Amino acid sequence: MLGKMMHRQLTISSLIQHAAKYHSNTEVVSVEMDGSMVHSNWETVDQNARKLASALGQIGIKSGDRCATIAWNNTRHLEIYFGVAGGGMVCHTINPRLFPEQLIYIINHAQDQVLFVDKTFLPIAAKLGEHLKTLKAVILMGPRDDDAAGMVDGLLFYDELLAGADADYNWPDIDENSPSSLCYTSGTTGNPKGVLYSHRSTVLHSLGGNQPDGLAISARDTVLPVVPMFHVNAWGVPYIAAAVGCKLVLPGPGMDGDSLVRLIDGENVSLALGVPTIWMGLLAALEASGSEAKSLKRTVVGGSALPPSMIPIFRDKYGVELIHAWGMTETSPLGTMNNLLQKHVTRSADEQAQIRLGQGRPPYGADLRIIDENGVVLPHDGTTQGDLQIRGHWIVDTYYGSDTTACTDDGWFDTGDVGTIDADGYLIIRDRSKDIIKSGGEWISTVELEGIAIAHPEISNAAAIAARHDKWDERPVLLAIKAENSTVSEQDILDFYDGKIAKWQIPDRVIFVDELPLGGTGKILKNKLREQYGDVLLATY
Repeated sequence: MLGKMMHRQLTISSLIQHAAKYHSNTEVVSVEMDGSMVHSNWETVDQNARKLASALGQIGIKSGDRCATIAWNNTRHLEIYFGVAGGGMVCHTINPRLFPEQLIYIINHAQDQVLFVDKTFLPIAAKLGEHLKTLKAVILMGPRDDDAAGMVDGLLFYDELLAGADADYNWPDIDENSPSSLCYTSGTTGNPKGVLYSHRSTVLHSLGGNQPDGLAISARDTVLPVVPMFHVNAWGVPYIAAAVGCKLVLPGPGMDGDSLVRLIDGENVSLALGVPTIWMGLLAALEASGSEAKSLKRTVVGGSALPPSMIPIFRDKYGVELIHAWGMTETSPLGTMNNLLQKHVTRSADEQAQIRLGQGRPPYGADLRIIDENGVVLPHDGTTQGDLQIRGHWIVDTYYGSDTTACTDDGWFDTGDVGTIDADGYLIIRDRSKDIIKSGGEWISTVELEGIAIAHPEISNAAAIAARHDKWDERPVLLAIKAENSTVSEQDILDFYDGKIAKWQIPDRVIFVDELPLGGTGKILKNKLREQYGDVLLATY
């Protein structure tokens, strides 16, 4: 033998051990249900996570058992992330915004043994309890609460469990290929599907996703994940935060603009992450409060395409770099991030902003391609459009409970997105394959139509859909929400498209609505809009 390198298992517990050993006093700040602030640190998170793993063993939870959470972004939820997975169990985060039938299906399909709940969501556990077949315990994430105890028979209390646990508990040796966490897709069509992440895939995602051209979080940062911890493990931020030992600020239930402004200014947040609607609310709150958000240097936007008008506002008014990212539950979620190359540095701010509109490049560990309807791989020339596929170290192979792979015969996962990729690897998502509009044999991107509409100062949100048409098969219709006190007309919005896109791509109609239907992850449910407005153009012919 010429030589050999050490082999250490890539485990979730190794992340929190590192944070506790080398960043023990770095703060973890949490907003509680009552609005109060709790200041903890990485050493305490590690200690409580160990106690939790011990306590779960004491109540009969075994290695591999699924432990569900319905909770906000807070310190106890963070401890559960590490305590459950580090102890060899599987942390199953559940989106509380799903319909009751979906919640019942998910918990039973996962065969969850334990359900952790914040008090806000205790009525869900009380209402669904009789339908949940495998649950052995419901644990309220807090101290003893007699009112809560009257809602759920046998309710246990997180703080009491930790008080009776083994403070000297040591993390067990775990195979890195063992499952660590479980997330389900939003299930807009059919039942939600479970994606089972391994310790190895999660640690590799933490390393690959935090490269300098990735999230680039360091120990010097103060990070505010506004993306919920029940949404694809908060984009992996809790694991990355432990790996680098940064200060972590968890916003609890207060994800409105005013609450976020107070957190950003009060805790000197340097990086925040969330979906576009969050940043719309933040911009409005900054304007109303007069805050300049001086500590904030970067925001990462994902979940859906960002409105192009956001980039210059964040850049010019607040000095904040807005970074577009793309991913999905099946990709852990990071698939791409939009950071510039060296050759872009000398370009003008407007030229750079144009590049930043797309979803960006894949980090090492992920690979992209586009194919046509016959499965032929298409060129990466920035103009040829095709179905987007991905493969990599943290990409799903098989859905939870399935016997068949979710991938193609040659090992790629079909994302359901339609996009272009240029020679430098920059991806632009043109649309979801089920949403893109085909009019007279030509494609129209709903993403582009929505970005233009939202840039209008009197539109607060918008969605474009394909409406059936006797002559052209499909034509675009825009559903728009007016800004407060707006008097904007349909013709005003149609005129706003002039010069921004080809005339044949301009919507046939603009219909003003009071609200847009949202799914569990905050995405607009275009299938519902198509059901309601899909025939609106047929009546005119």
